[in-house]
Amino acid sequence: MKEREKKYIALWLVMKRECRRLISRPLYLFCMVVAPLFCYVFFTTLMDSGLPTDMPVGAVDMDQSATSRNLIRNLDAFGQTAVVAHYGSIADARIAVQEGKIYGFFYIPKGLSADAQSQRQPKISFYTNNSYLIAGSLLFKDMKMMSELAAGAAGRSVLYAKGATEDQAMGFLQPIVIDTHPLNNPWLNYSVYLCNTLVPGVLMLMIFMVTVYSIGTEIKDRTARNWLRTSNNSIYIALAGKLLPHTVIFFIMGIFYNVYLYGFLHFPCNSGILPMLFATLCLVLASQCCGVVMIGVLPTLRLGLSFASLWGVVSFSISGFSFPVMAMHPILQALSNLFPLRHYFLIYVDQALNGYSMIYSWPNYVALLIFMMLPFFVVHRLKEALIYYKYVP
Repeated sequence: MKEREKKYIALWLVMKRECRRLISRPLYLFCMVVAPLFCYVFFTTLMDSGLPTDMPVGAVDMDQSATSRNLIRNLDAFGQTAVVAHYGSIADARIAVQEGKIYGFFYIPKGLSADAQSQRQPKISFYTNNSYLIAGSLLFKDMKMMSELAAGAAGRSVLYAKGATEDQAMGFLQPIVIDTHPLNNPWLNYSVYLCNTLVPGVLMLMIFMVTVYSIGTEIKDRTARNWLRTSNNSIYIALAGKLLPHTVIFFIMGIFYNVYLYGFLHFPCNSGILPMLFATLCLVLASQCCGVVMIGVLPTLRLGLSFASLWGVVSFSISGFSFPVMAMHPILQALSNLFPLRHYFLIYVDQALNGYSMIYSWPNYVALLIFMMLPFFVVHRLKEALIYYKYVP
């Protein structure tokens, strides 16, 4: 029998052995299929409205005039703001904020209407709880807009009283009209903003954990030598045969979330779905190779899993989708390149959002390719661990 045929047979035997292990342990089914599907549905349905709406705020109306009541009604008409309570003093409203009943409150001082009509520049105050960053930011925007509209309405009334026409009054109040067009996500949809990185990030984390676990359990259960014998003592065949079934399953899960996000939910995908499928395949392979490196460097199941979970969780923070990398410390900017999710995120921005050609993202594809090459640096150390290492509980 030719040497090449022996290698193919050994690869096939290792793959069959791994498939039997996948079927025999429900944990694999949970981590590879159930958990990713749950996260896909959880994150997309959690933010299905795109933006939070009807967030509770309070009102402290010390003026009790038609003008103040109109201001509160207009504030309540904003889609993201719901005036749910009126308070008699700032102290009562502050207590409600501290108790978590409201995210902020709108304060109208006594004499607002009279001071506005006599041009004495009354002050409207608003307070938001920025412990909740998104809620505080959105409510701050609505309350600020309402105060500016109120100031504009008061100024327009004064100009009308002085005989100005509609065009003259608006030209004085707003000499420059701003026309905004948000790019790539014109709906300002938080689901589009977050899910396109959270979902593949969860898949990447599961790949880290499953790869480390599948190799680590061989060492723990003392079946590593049997695994190597099945592969004709070739660590390359052993790893390829073990990870190929994982690759197929994880890539199917990657295809599913791409079809789900871009086909079913109609998230922006300006370059077509094929480049994103290729990027997903690169992410799967890069994540598996990182998992091999993790267990190769720390050939103990508990240490390898700790390494995988830590690296996977940090990926969400340092990839740049929640806080821009360019605003981080220079050391963190450099370290961000050590995470596969960072390069997948940049490919997603270039391909799906901006619609650039794939050649534009070549540095990120090369980075993912480098991740795929990393196991070659630890493969001999891993083989020694499989043969000689004795697991210590």
